[in-house]
Amino acid sequence: QVQLVESGGGLVQAGGSLRLSCAASGRTSRTYAMGWFRQAPGKEREFVASINWIGSRTDYADSAKGRFAISRDNAKNTVYLQMNNLKPEDTAVYYCNQYGGIVAGPKARPDYWGQGTQVTVSS
Repeated sequence: QVQLVESGGGLVQAGGSLRLSCAASGRTSRTYAMGWFRQAPGKEREFVASINWIGSRTDYADSAKGRFAISRDNAKNTVYLQMNNLKPEDTAVYYCNQYGGIVAGPKARPDYWGQGTQVTVSS
């Protein structure tokens, strides 16, 4: 069974930065694509970013391009989401996910989800 544990969420002022981490355990995580989704109150869960198994390909939602960066350390079975220039509209619960293949992208459906970490951006 795969377990994904997020950390790094919190309260930050607009324009600030946060770095989310997701530690994966279970199946050999380094051979699967990973990513992040988010869900704001009253809205559907939406894709934020994904990274392929080796870290050579990344995909981002338009809202994240230029401000967020996804990366992974396969030696630590950990994926990161660096978020810069945060805006109030980035306020959401952020979910780490693992896909069933080595590549992902906005239309791929994850196999596993973490429990989520709250990010709140004040104006």
